[in-house]
Amino acid sequence: MAPTPPSAQAARLQQLTFYFDFVSPFAYLAFEALPTALAGLNYQVTYRPVLFAGFLKRHGQLGPAEIAPKRDWTYRQVLWLAHRHGIPLKLPAAHPFNPLGALRLALACGDEGQVDRQVAEQIFRFLWRTGEDAGDARRLAELAERLQPQRDPASEAVKAALRANTDAALERGLFGVPTIEVDDKLFWGLDSLPMLRAYLEGDAWFDSGDWEAAAVLPVGQARK
Repeated sequence: MAPTPPSAQAARLQQLTFYFDFVSPFAYLAFEALPTALAGLNYQVTYRPVLFAGFLKRHGQLGPAEIAPKRDWTYRQVLWLAHRHGIPLKLPAAHPFNPLGALRLALACGDEGQVDRQVAEQIFRFLWRTGEDAGDARRLAELAERLQPQRDPASEAVKAALRANTDAALERGLFGVPTIEVDDKLFWGLDSLPMLRAYLEGDAWFDSGDWEAAAVLPVGQARK
């Protein structure tokens, strides 16, 4: 099949899926930056919460905040990136926090594993703009009162939706958040937004074979 011409690629309505976990400051930054990064393009986004801890468990990894020197750098970089992009951010009182309550609340406000952008925005900003305790059950209950979820966040149906989103994301090859899926491609992290835009605009690089070549590069030496 011939590749889609760049002009046609950029013109068609392109369906994106934004996978995120509220615990990730990079997911918050990418969420906030996305409309500006893709301004002028013809696209639609589906927002799907996932449990990042499930990714770490599946891939046998530690999170950035679980490696002491990396933890310090991560928070410095996050604060710098927020400053650089003009995105308000105050680190929560403690991090990492347990995101399950926020994830389930978001899903309880939506349907079929999807979350409305306005709902996700309210929760992200509640966690990443106040500097308060993100794990405080009282504060989360106050947020739930404002959002008025359609379903009980503690229901088995909502819990199952989060598991299903996470399992489906892992089957698609996700390993971190935020990840944006479009067509058969995954774009990971805040710094992938320019690359994502280039793809949506029909950049010829994506037909050069380099994308596919990266997946078949032989392993030179494996650490035991």
